[in-house]
Amino acid sequence: MGLAFCHAIRYNLFRCLSKQKGCETIAIHETIKAISDPVRREILSILKNGKMSAGEIASHFEITNATVSYHLSLLKQADLIHEIKNKNFIYYELNTTVFEDVYVWLKQFSKEG
Repeated sequence: MGLAFCHAIRYNLFRCLSKQKGCETIAIHETIKAISDPVRREILSILKNGKMSAGEIASHFEITNATVSYHLSLLKQADLIHEIKNKNFIYYELNTTVFEDVYVWLKQFSKEG
């Protein structure tokens, strides 16, 4: 099973781990890379309030729309956000499943784990 397989099941990371050991490294790496940038973390915080268009998200920053699109693309690639198409508009919203899975994974390292 190759990299494409791991990307296809990234949304279900921890169910994949028991079968495909290499999947964990790729999915966790993409998630950490995505949240390593402060602009992307701010985009995720903004989306806590609900779905928004790229323009609405961009209005919170003093960066170009192209740069916002780049950040949105990386967040989508890491499966941290979903794209919803509605007529001529595209909206973005959080994929809370990934956050829950990462939380469960991280919790194993705590003393309470």
